[in-house]
Amino acid sequence: MPERPPSQGHTPWPGGPGGDPFEDPARAGAPGGGRATTRARAAEAAEPAPAGRRAARRARAAEASGQRGARTRARVVKGIAGAAAVAAGCMFLLRGSEALSGIGGISALGSLGSLGGDRHGPAPAAVDAPDPGRVLQIVAHPDDDLYFMNPDLRYSIAAGHPVTTVYLTAGEADGINATEGRQSTTPPNKPAYAEARQNGIRAAYAQMATGDRASAWKRTVVPTKGGGQAEVDVLVAKPEVNLVWLQLREAGTVYDSAPDSLHGLWDGKTAALGAQLSSGTPVKQRFSYSKDQVVRTLVGVLEQYKPTTVRTQDPTPGRFPDTRKYTDHQDHFYGARFVQAALAAYAKDVDAKDRPHFAVQNYLGYSNGSLPSALGPDEAKEKLDILDTYAWLDKQNHCGSDAGCGDLKVADHPAGNGWTSTVNYARGTGTSWLTSDKEHGLWAFKVLDGQVALWHRSGPIGAWSGPRLLPGTGMDPGAATVTLPDGRIAVFGTRTSFGARPAEYRREVVYCVQKGPGTEEFGDWQSLGTPETSDENWTSDISAPAVAVDGSGQPAAYVRDGAGTLRGRVQSANGSWGPWTSYGGADLHGTPVAATDGAGRRMVFAATTKSVVGWVQPKPGAPLGRATPTGLPDTTLPLTAEGREGGVRLWFRKPGSGNVRTALVTGDGGLKVNHLTDLGGLQGFGSVTASGHVLAGRSAGGLLGSGLGPGRPWERSPLMFVGAPSSTMTGRNLVSLAVVGLDARLYVTSSADDADAHLAPWLPVGPRNAER
Repeated sequence: MPERPPSQGHTPWPGGPGGDPFEDPARAGAPGGGRATTRARAAEAAEPAPAGRRAARRARAAEASGQRGARTRARVVKGIAGAAAVAAGCMFLLRGSEALSGIGGISALGSLGSLGGDRHGPAPAAVDAPDPGRVLQIVAHPDDDLYFMNPDLRYSIAAGHPVTTVYLTAGEADGINATEGRQSTTPPNKPAYAEARQNGIRAAYAQMATGDRASAWKRTVVPTKGGGQAEVDVLVAKPEVNLVWLQLREAGTVYDSAPDSLHGLWDGKTAALGAQLSSGTPVKQRFSYSKDQVVRTLVGVLEQYKPTTVRTQDPTPGRFPDTRKYTDHQDHFYGARFVQAALAAYAKDVDAKDRPHFAVQNYLGYSNGSLPSALGPDEAKEKLDILDTYAWLDKQNHCGSDAGCGDLKVADHPAGNGWTSTVNYARGTGTSWLTSDKEHGLWAFKVLDGQVALWHRSGPIGAWSGPRLLPGTGMDPGAATVTLPDGRIAVFGTRTSFGARPAEYRREVVYCVQKGPGTEEFGDWQSLGTPETSDENWTSDISAPAVAVDGSGQPAAYVRDGAGTLRGRVQSANGSWGPWTSYGGADLHGTPVAATDGAGRRMVFAATTKSVVGWVQPKPGAPLGRATPTGLPDTTLPLTAEGREGGVRLWFRKPGSGNVRTALVTGDGGLKVNHLTDLGGLQGFGSVTASGHVLAGRSAGGLLGSGLGPGRPWERSPLMFVGAPSSTMTGRNLVSLAVVGLDARLYVTSSADDADAHLAPWLPVGPRNAER
């Protein structure tokens, strides 16, 4: 099919020859807006789904409704009257579209290589309301965001957050846009198939944002910092929603060697990767990018949109132990490595005064299909509805394109390989990043700008400081803390480094230690290395470390390796670390957790696709025992462990519901699970943090759901956040709880450790990130 003449115009470089500066469409309309209506599928309105699938969905919905009616919710969050004076001036409320009250729209476009422009909008309101932040997603293909980043994507759009998604490749595949039965009789047309996928993405985003899949877009050509051009689409009704199409060629194969691809470009098998322009794009310039030009192009996108939260795919998914094939599409994780390189360059080269802090969230890809479903039935249905729109089930030409209005390749199976029923973070699921000291001070550690950020409150009512970035770059999302016997805090994480050669890509476990109890000074990062021999072995697939100190004072760090087994290193009394030791296990997924029981024994737990495996020391100072089945039922990936009640208590989610469960594990005479209990909840997903009587985690809708005791219902707080929440006991009778919002800002609250207590108003810490 010949390319059609563009119906949209080319935008000159701002201030360049022959044109005026680009008019920012995000400032032309008011930002904000309430929750979009997404439940009514356009596809079902015109042509119902097959009867079997429709009946199954109705049955699941009816079952879920019955379960919700019968379930007793167990916990609550409420505001506390008479909060501490420290927090009184900083309390806030956030409801629906008020998320953007007093916050201007982003400076959306101009040139993607431009540094200039008004990035702040109107002055903020007098009340210190939370900045909604700016979310930037970068994925390899059209639909990776819908399959692997939803429902986070939908939550952000519904709350009115500025959201931009960047697509690295055109996703042209073999060029055949047809259902399975018509593949053999449909001629290939790569430009047209790329256009159909674009049309499907625009329809899906319009449905999420406005409830109308046919809502109009403004499509523009923008020069990139890498020397090519990108198409940028702005949703007219919600101009804070943007799509950026870089339109590079995709690999065309999941596993096999394809030198003309992101993988080949990263490894140096090709010097430049060309564009595959869609038939409907206003971009007409032919271009290709070197490896460095792809990185510079992405840096230009970051400079323009100035995100506070960056969502990207998993750069180290690993391989299957039996076939040695990748567990994810090569475009997914090599695309994510380009994002890693661009984020490192952006953080290094753009002065912190000219950009906000940013947090990063990585998402699992294809491997989601083999893991227990993390979403409840309502969330899963909402996610499937969006994929149905993208798949163009009714085949009505609502987009006015000869190429088609969606991706018919997925129309037979819009749920993919179970992907619409789940979502999993590749990193950042740990809940031990907030800790306290003997003076009742608080310490928070999260990764911002590729460095570990420190926030500190001295004493129970001292002033907060931070964020202060600890020296050392390349840190992956997620940090874990332990308190050493002498009262110093040790921080553990992983660090990624890469150089000019592919073999120089490396992920390793690192840690740093406080120079003295109570001081904000920490020593240099020290490397514990990695149990993997090379990136080519398991694509550097090690988890974040789980850390615990036993009763003899020995710290130990444990990771899940690329083969799905447990490895660990233990520090001896003289400060040296033993070698990476194999502790066995099989089919381990996610990040293990560790805690110490009442007898001072370290316990370690890891989730499998079927259950949970545990390890325990026979006594403090002894080697970790063998892998032991716990007999627990299957659970979604993130586990939380805390030493209490003489043993170690685990918290996790029930698959397919989002309900929180808990069990006490004791170690006398070997691991024993006691009293598995379903606590109910808000049908969310992801990690749960627990300290004292407080329990908190992500709820349906993406907000923080919390509870304060048996017999009290769950309740949502106003906060959307990155990664996992964290909590800690502050002294004997106070629980502190913290999250990092989508604005990359720390928010903290507290509660007396009492059955009738309530949470204090949330306190934002540090300057508003939007002011940068």
